[in-house]
Amino acid sequence: MKTFTEKEEKLNSSLKRLKNLNLINPSQNHETEHLKDQKNQLEIEKHQLESKYKLLMDNYQKLKDRVKKQDINQKNKELMFNEKIDELNQETDILMEEIDKWQT
Repeated sequence: MKTFTEKEEKLNSSLKRLKNLNLINPSQNHETEHLKDQKNQLEIEKHQLESKYKLLMDNYQKLKDRVKKQDINQKNKELMFNEKIDELNQETDILMEEIDKWQT
């Protein structure tokens, strides 16, 4: 009977040691750490790229608004120029009529 009890104790002891044993292979642990480092680096780069993208989009929108504003200003200038030409044409017509009156 003593041998049976001893065997049981040894078996229980062995089971406890197996439960406490770390089953991770050291090379796997190193690889896992390396992958974690790479993941962190990629996340940092992703964040930087997102920030740059946001900055570029903001600049794009500002430039787009600026071009639109310049187009509106250009159209307004063209309209004013055309109005001035029309006024000058009318004045020229009036002057020509006056010259014709004086010549006849």
